[in-house]
Amino acid sequence: MTDTALALDHVGVCNFELGPMTAAYEALGFTLSPIAQQSGKRTPDAPTERMATGNRCAFLRHGYIELLAIVEPGRWDNRLSEFVGRYGGLHILAMAMDDAEANLARLRRGGVDIPGIAHLERPVDKPDGPRARFSRLPWPDAPEGRLQLIQHHTPELMWQPHLLDHANKADLLEELILVSPNPAESGARLSRLTGLPLEPGAAGGFVLRFPGGAGVAGPDAPAMETRVSLLPPEALPAVLPGVEIPSLPFLAGFVVRTSDGNAAVSRLLAGKAVELPGGRLMVPPALAAGAALVFAP
Repeated sequence: MTDTALALDHVGVCNFELGPMTAAYEALGFTLSPIAQQSGKRTPDAPTERMATGNRCAFLRHGYIELLAIVEPGRWDNRLSEFVGRYGGLHILAMAMDDAEANLARLRRGGVDIPGIAHLERPVDKPDGPRARFSRLPWPDAPEGRLQLIQHHTPELMWQPHLLDHANKADLLEELILVSPNPAESGARLSRLTGLPLEPGAAGGFVLRFPGGAGVAGPDAPAMETRVSLLPPEALPAVLPGVEIPSLPFLAGFVVRTSDGNAAVSRLLAGKAVELPGGRLMVPPALAAGAALVFAP
């Protein structure tokens, strides 16, 4: 057990409507979990209540992609309307931890005003069936979006074998790309949240590397390095060509590694992807619900 973040856990693509997002990701070759409406607590001491938000997810051997939207308007949506009011696309960066209490203690020692551990749950297969449960430590009101540490208490309910079989052979969540008008400031916030050092990156940006931990981002997840890349706006065209910045800060895109060297996804995308160096293929945001999605061989 440790008091730092260990890996990328998941990224969250957010829009007001779930249907168009799920259609887009199914067209990209992802197998998605059933619709699940979330429940949570507004404060650590508040009662659990049904929320406005619901998701479908693409689970990978390491990590997953969450598609999150409003499914019951009028209920508490935990800032989702605020996020999507800025733009439709990536708004959630969740980083895996294995000890919520130890990380909370570290953050409080560092002067971060976190009221306590936030709890979240959702049904897995049907509304009255088993419920997946999580502990979260979100950075309060981060301008970049929902930056949070997460610990899974029921990973076996989420990473079910039949949900890991994707037509595009997606296998591992590897990287998130964040554009900030002040990469050092955003990086310092992420470094304090995760307890990990920030490193200089390309084009005046920074990199936050996660050391990995077997089983922390999925029951069979390997202990692999993952990362967040922080870029100044002028560096984005070289990394994700053609991607426009709707507002700043901007969670611009993410990288998923495939298990077959991009053979299957090359056939699926057939002329729809942008070819990047190293055999990578980028799905433009218009085809991936507002997020740039890069498949790495």
